Amino acid sequence: MYGRQSRLPPAWRRILPKVRNATLAVCIVNWNTRDHLARCLESLRAYAADLSPTIVVVDNGSSDGSAELVREQFPEVLLFANPDNRGYAAATNQALAATQADFWLLLNPDVVVQPGSVQYLVQFLREHPQAGAVAPRLRYPDGRVQLTCRSFPTPDTVVYDALLLSRLFPRSPIFGKYRMSWWAHDDERQVEQPMASALLLRQEALREIGGLDEGFPIFFNDVDLCYRLRQAGWEIWFTPRAEMTHYHGASTSQVWRQALNQSHAGFVRFYEKHYRGRMPSLIYWSTRFLLAAGFLLRRLFLSLGGGKGPNRAAW
Repeated sequence: MYGRQSRLPPAWRRILPKVRNATLAVCIVNWNTRDHLARCLESLRAYAADLSPTIVVVDNGSSDGSAELVREQFPEVLLFANPDNRGYAAATNQALAATQADFWLLLNPDVVVQPGSVQYLVQFLREHPQAGAVAPRLRYPDGRVQLTCRSFPTPDTVVYDALLLSRLFPRSPIFGKYRMSWWAHDDERQVEQPMASALLLRQEALREIGGLDEGFPIFFNDVDLCYRLRQAGWEIWFTPRAEMTHYHGASTSQVWRQALNQSHAGFVRFYEKHYRGRMPSLIYWSTRFLLAAGFLLRRLFLSLGGGKGPNRAAW
C-alpha cells in the first residue's frame, strides 16, 4: 500500500492485523518517553473515545518500561514493541501497515490532546475533500503558541538564515519566510509543511504518495511527506480551532548531538531528492555550501554551551 517507503520484513507482514478497520487510527511512535506516553494515551482515552479510534503504539526499543506501561494500563491499544530503534519513519510505516482507516492521526507521545480537538480535525477533512492533511495549533505547557508551520526550504530561505536575516527580522514575511515567524498562527489557512507532531492525514492521500520515506529516519520525513502531498495536488491546512499541548523534543533532547547530525543529514537528503537537477547547479551547490557551513557553526555553538540541543529549526 505504501510503496518503497514502507517495505516491511515478510515476518512483520504476516503478523500485522490488516483486518482491522476504523474511521480513525492514531499512530504514536515512542522511544523512552514513558511518562509522556501515559499522558498522551490518557488524553486520547478521555477526549477521543467517542470516535472509537484504533490506537497503534510502536515502541522503538525503549528501556524505560514504555511497552510494559501500554500492556498493563492501556490494553485497548495495539502495541508493537520493536527490539531496537528503527527510526520514526520506519515505525510510522509499520503502524500504517497495521490497520485500515479513513483518517490517520500522527501523534507524538509528548502531545496531550484537548477536548474536541481530534473531533474537529476529523470533521475538517470530511468537509474538505481536497485536503490531504490538517494540523492543529500546538501550545507549550505554559500556554505559549508553538510556531509549527513552515514554508518549504528553498534556497532563498537558506541564504536568509545564513546571513542571520531571519533572526534579525523575524516579523518580515520575506526574511521570516521559512519559519513563518511573521504569522501568529491565529487563523485557518493552507500551509506548506506543518509539524507532524500532530497531523491528521487522509488515507487516500497517503496511499497515493506512498507513506513516509524511510531514507529520512528521524528528521525531514514530515517535510518530504508534505512536499509530496502538495506535488500530488493535495491541500495541507492549519487550524487554530483545534488545539493540543506539546512538550516538544521529549525523545530527541535525550540524544541531541546525534539528533543534530540527523537533522542536517535529513536537510541535505531533501535537497538531493527534490532540488538536484531541478535548479541551476550554481544555486544548488551554493546552497549546499551554506548548509554545511551553518551546520558546522551550529555544532560549534552548541558544543560551547550555547544551546540545549536541536529542535525542528536545526539545519
